[in-house]
Amino acid sequence: MEELKFEELELCPEILKAVKHMGFEEASPIQSKAIPVIMSGKDVIGQAQTGTGKTAAFGIPLLEKIDPKNKKLQAIVLCPTRELAIQVAEEIRNLAKYMHGIKVLPIYGGQEIVKQIRSLKSGTQLVIGTPGRVMDHMRRKTMKMDHVHTIVLDEAEDIETILEGIPQEHQTVLFSATMPKAILEITKQFQTNAELVKVTKKELTVPNIEQFYYEVKPKNKEEVLSRLLDIYTPKLSVVFCNTKKQGDLLV
Repeated sequence: MEELKFEELELCPEILKAVKHMGFEEASPIQSKAIPVIMSGKDVIGQAQTGTGKTAAFGIPLLEKIDPKNKKLQAIVLCPTRELAIQVAEEIRNLAKYMHGIKVLPIYGGQEIVKQIRSLKSGTQLVIGTPGRVMDHMRRKTMKMDHVHTIVLDEAEDIETILEGIPQEHQTVLFSATMPKAILEITKQFQTNAELVKVTKKELTVPNIEQFYYEVKPKNKEEVLSRLLDIYTPKLSVVFCNTKKQGDLLV
């Protein structure tokens, strides 16, 4: 499928203006495929690697569906980590730059809950959150779910409790780079006649990513990582660990 121009996707003028302002001309393959399907209201399973523009692929239809006059919570995006929640919220805010009356709020652990409660009370239509903190707000009844019509799972798991607390009539959009068993279980349990939208390249990463690997003994890993961080001083970086314990140790 050739890439579509954003004008061909029947988007509102405010979003088209924001997209132009962000410097995008053509929609990426996942955007061309997913945006029309999500806008049709169907449940969707999207498979695409990071770096292919999937945030806008679900962010644009979300913004199209939100009613700015209604100050109630209408949509939730669940992300696995606080960094991703912040990043997704920022991109969706950029897409909503010219839309009036739409409030986007990232909520995650480690941020003062009182501040979040205040923002939720003042009327937020779109929450981008991590599952733990969203469940916390649900328990406290500071997040009311009765007007939620769309939920997006962006690589997020552990979300059963949240999905059970949402009105029956809603749209579930799930994005994941891979389709492990846990994710497929969610699709079976919580989606009806979901349409699969898939853009997978043979390569597993985006072309402009260079890859290197070092073979090191497990006991030298931390020292080698520290040296690499010293040498490259990355502005932003992600380190994956197999276990929570390993993650805590590394921190």
